Amino acid sequence: MNRLFFVAIVAISFSACHPVNDYDKVFKDPNLYCHTVHELNTVVMGNNFSPIVASRNYLYAAIAGYEVIAAGHPDKYQSLAGQLRGLKPVPQPTAGSAIDFELAAVLAYCKLGEAVTFPEGSMQEYVDSIKQLAKDHGMPDEMFTASVTYADTVASAIKVWSKKDRYLETRGAPEYMVNDSPGRWVPTPPAYTPAMEPHWSEIRYVVMDSVREFMPPPPYKFDVTNKNSPYYREVKKIENKGDSLTEEETWIADFWDDNPFKLNVSGHLMFGTKKFSPPGHWMGIVGIAAKKAGADFPTTVAAYANTAVALFDAFIQCWNIKYIYNTMRPETAINKYFDPNWRPHLQTPPFPEYTCGHCTISAAAAEALTSDFGDHLAFTDSTELEFGIKSRPYTSFRQAADETEASRFYGGIHFQYSCAVSHKMGTEIGNLVVQRLKLKKE
Repeated sequence: MNRLFFVAIVAISFSACHPVNDYDKVFKDPNLYCHTVHELNTVVMGNNFSPIVASRNYLYAAIAGYEVIAAGHPDKYQSLAGQLRGLKPVPQPTAGSAIDFELAAVLAYCKLGEAVTFPEGSMQEYVDSIKQLAKDHGMPDEMFTASVTYADTVASAIKVWSKKDRYLETRGAPEYMVNDSPGRWVPTPPAYTPAMEPHWSEIRYVVMDSVREFMPPPPYKFDVTNKNSPYYREVKKIENKGDSLTEEETWIADFWDDNPFKLNVSGHLMFGTKKFSPPGHWMGIVGIAAKKAGADFPTTVAAYANTAVALFDAFIQCWNIKYIYNTMRPETAINKYFDPNWRPHLQTPPFPEYTCGHCTISAAAAEALTSDFGDHLAFTDSTELEFGIKSRPYTSFRQAADETEASRFYGGIHFQYSCAVSHKMGTEIGNLVVQRLKLKKE
């Protein structure tokens, strides 16, 4: 959706239905926060952030919004300072300040979202529309100023915290050196893109104690000659599945593809198409779930924060495993040893096969959302509608994660056993986040 059009829709939806001087009602509507997350999602997609880096974008924005809400609702929520690695207490509001904490949460989210993305000013039009919304609905000048000031204060504190996660250091780290030996990862068609984020395991995790806290078993030993070897059987299994996908399996693979930049090649013509990445897809699910559950504004903000933390740590752990083993993609193995013309249904992403990122982070997110809304919240995931893919219904978040696990196998980009191992690891990470992260007051 065009960004300017989206901003206009937000302004109209929150202006047309309410009389003047009803700012309190407008800014307590959790849909406004969901719209805001969608706006950051659009910025992340538009600027070609990788799924891994996108998880960082969502983390810091979500924590900024949450810390504002925790300060405004101290009877229900508590700060994550001391719970998230390296996060110090954020400044508390001055006693007696006339702050609209919901407006401040939206503005803090936007400020951090923009601070960890680019280009500068990427969310300015949206922020201006939100500020105008407050004025159009009669928010007193004193409250408006106090809300903007407190949003800036919290955002500045979270920005300082974000700069110490070693992200900048990884920008200057050595490039991945391709080793074209049997079983090792090499770039794949059509773009033959270099390895993505080989140093992401160096990023500061926020809940886990160590990237070695959840270590899966080693991948199957590379063996394409022995028909009885586990690796050989996995290669043939994915090759055969790719050649016999049902309509339902194809839909599942496409629905969870979440390729943020697919390179389409037709003869000499090449063009890219964009979609939300895996963490962006799950940010969309948070909003859908909050609305289905009838969650209020603070509960919605907390769910986004909880899920963003799970996604972030899950990505670090998964990328740690990927670059320990550097395993070959199914497409490479099949093309090199069995069928040079075979292609997976989905485009192979540019990083090693074992373990599966989408399977890991989806299982982690499902556990976080289950802790927020329960294990039996049925919902229809409409996140992909704007990309022309029809919605899918789920009886729970865990069912959605289970389907994600299957989708990477159907898509031909991950071995089936790798998907299963990754799902298990993601579930364990999600459970750890649920156990250690205390958002609500006891």
